Amino acid sequence: MARNVEELQSLVKALTYRVLIVILDFMTIHLMTRRIRIAIGFAIVSNIYTTLAYFAHERLWARIKWGIEEA
Repeated sequence: MARNVEELQSLVKALTYRVLIVILDFMTIHLMTRRIRIAIGFAIVSNIYTTLAYFAHERLWARIKWGIEEA
């Protein structure tokens, strides 16, 4: 059961982080191009694949015991 909680936490953490990044990506691209459609497209596309990569990275590190002290 604890494993499911850890996976859910990783998923929620990844999604909330990505919302922040979508906003920052949009603002940056919009400031650079002054084109809303380009900014929206970039923010959506880049954040789909980077969200998946972040989640996989987080789960991989959850399996690594290096640097973690046993209680």
